Amino acid sequence: MNIKSLSLGIIGTNCYILAQEEQVLIIDPGGDAHEIINYINHYDLQPQAILLTHAHFDHIGAVDEVRNYFGLNVYIHENERDWLVNPALNGSEWFNLGHIAASKRADGYLNEGSCSIGSFSFQILHTPGHSPGSVSFWFEQESVLIAGDTLFQLGIGRTDLPFGNHDELIHSINTKLLTLPDETTAYPGHGPQTTIGVEKMNNPFLRT
Repeated sequence: MNIKSLSLGIIGTNCYILAQEEQVLIIDPGGDAHEIINYINHYDLQPQAILLTHAHFDHIGAVDEVRNYFGLNVYIHENERDWLVNPALNGSEWFNLGHIAASKRADGYLNEGSCSIGSFSFQILHTPGHSPGSVSFWFEQESVLIAGDTLFQLGIGRTDLPFGNHDELIHSINTKLLTLPDETTAYPGHGPQTTIGVEKMNNPFLRT
């Protein structure tokens, strides 16, 4: 599996384009839809779906354009079913950024457990704390975790925003992410990649 990371939108959110042969999954298209579309068209790839780790404004800014261009379904955790279309929930109103929202709700919901889309098979991990519907995607065979804004390189997601919960976030990390194999590469919603083993040993927010 090839992973392309694009830093997009007003605060540089990591959008991931996961390619397996010619099929791709698009995770967190936060903005700059043309960059996503151009990359996929340049390599003649076949997008299968848009997956959202959560629905904060900086992760959804290009949802409409990419969804409409390729005719894709969008998937999110049900706890944030209204966030995609509501700037008062997704945060764009908190920062006076105007109306950042999709024109319609998600097409389906991400429930914890095994999931298959096209040629991709992975585990959905519900990892609330940064937001109520935060999820992470674990590709066991590839030793890859798409962590969203739950876990960063030597950091953790913010919990000072509305609906955040610090204790819940730490619980999610300890019980869902740090239990994965140490060699698992974690791709966060912002910043560089890391590994589970490195975060176990060095993340100052996770030391007891």
